[in-house]
This record gives sequence, structure tokens and C-alpha cells, in this order.
Amino acid sequence: MTDTLPGKVAIVTGAGRYRGIGRHIALALARSGADVVVTGSGRPPDTYPDDEKAMGWRDIESVADEVRALGRRALPLVIDVRKAADCDRLVAETKRELGRIDILVNNAAAGRGNDRVPLVDLEESEWKRVIDVNLHGTFLVTKAVGRALIKQAQGGRIVNISSIAGRHGMPNFGAYAATKAGLILFTQVLAAELAKHQINVNCVCPGLIDTYRMEDVTRPGPIRDAVMRTIPLGREGEPEEIGDLVAFLCGPDATYIHGQTINIDGGRTMM
Repeated sequence: MTDTLPGKVAIVTGAGRYRGIGRHIALALARSGADVVVTGSGRPPDTYPDDEKAMGWRDIESVADEVRALGRRALPLVIDVRKAADCDRLVAETKRELGRIDILVNNAAAGRGNDRVPLVDLEESEWKRVIDVNLHGTFLVTKAVGRALIKQAQGGRIVNISSIAGRHGMPNFGAYAATKAGLILFTQVLAAELAKHQINVNCVCPGLIDTYRMEDVTRPGPIRDAVMRTIPLGREGEPEEIGDLVAFLCGPDATYIHGQTINIDGGRTMM
């Protein structure tokens, strides 16, 4: 997949982890010809996974270097998606450094924490933490970038990263599932509103993907074996596969795909 997005500028939120979906989305867009803004939360290096520490990983700075190695321009920005001022700064710095905005991928999501408990045991602070990043943060980034796309008057693409957890109820996923289900309807409303501006809006729902956040499930053992029995293809997905799908949705062959939510889960949801 090369040069389907020449001259385009993409923003990918939550793109700093080495084994993360956001990084692979950024790289797929770069391979397709886009310059890429990669955002992260500014996580402290002492919280990096061991493999990132061992390789001297530098979060969004390292991803930006990878984008540049592909011959594209890159802009790494530490952004708190929960703050409107930061989202406005994201737009301003992108336009100042790269000249325009064409694509937004809302990938930033709250890390797994003490939210994975029954709803009746869920602390209000955890409920708010997950909603603030996954739903409110997506709203704030989309509002800022959406206004810029409308003003630019040259169309655009927005892709929201949801989850199959937003498709059906799973125990102990209450806060996460509620936000991911919310993103699906958020996508449809946004698509209806932005269609007249030729801004395509779609949503992607990954299933089990082999990333750092899911390594407790993807490592060999009884938990992985049990999950594999629920996936018809019998394997976890690779983050590169999410990146390629997002790049396709942002490219010239997807101009008539609009307001859709696409599962990429090895067939798990249909079961």
C-alpha cells in the first residue's frame, strides 16, 4: 500500500506505544504517503514496559522517527485529549508545522486499570476516568479537528477506534464497553452531520489484538486457549492489520464508505 495518500496530513491520537494499535496506524498512513502527527499523553519513561525500556523507546518521538524513515514528515505532540485547550493546540500546531489537516484517527483510550470489575463494585472515579478519555476526549479532539476540516472545505476522513466490547455486553467491562458503544453512535451522528462537507466518518471495532495491553490474554496458556475457542479464525489479530484497514478507509477506494462500523475480529462477533 503506497502513495494512496500523497500530500495528506493525518493526526493519530494515542500513538506512542511500540506494541500498540496507534503506532501501526501511523505507520500505515505514512506508508500510504501521508505526513503524520502522532500524539501521546506524555507517560513517564519509568512506566514503559520492559521491552520498550530495553530498546530505548522514546514513545511518540520514536514513532515520529519511524514515520520520517519512511520519507514522510512527522510531528510528535504531547496532548491531553481531555482538555479542550490541548485539542485546539493540536490543530494550531499541526496547521503551522504541516500546513493542513486531512485525516483524524481517534485512537487514544484509557489504559486498563481498576475499571474491570462488576458495575456494582466500580468506583465512580474509575467510571469517570474511562469516560473522560474514551468518549469525552474523542469528542473534544473531533470538535477541534472537525471545525478545521469544515473551514478548510476540502473534505476529509475521520476514523474512530471502538472495540467489539462495544457490540455486546461482557462482564466486568461496563465503563469500557459503554464508551466504545457510545463511539459507534457518535460515529453515525457525526457522519450524518459532516456528509455535506464531504468528510467521511467511519468506525473500526478491533477484536483481540496482539498488543501490550492485551498480553495477559495473548500469552500462551489457558486464558488464551479459552478465548481462541471463541474466534473462528483461531488466532489473535495483529496491530498491522488494524493499521492497514484504517489506511484503506482514509484512501481513494473508500470514498463511498460512510457512517459504517467495521468489525475486525477474526469472526468473533458473529459467534
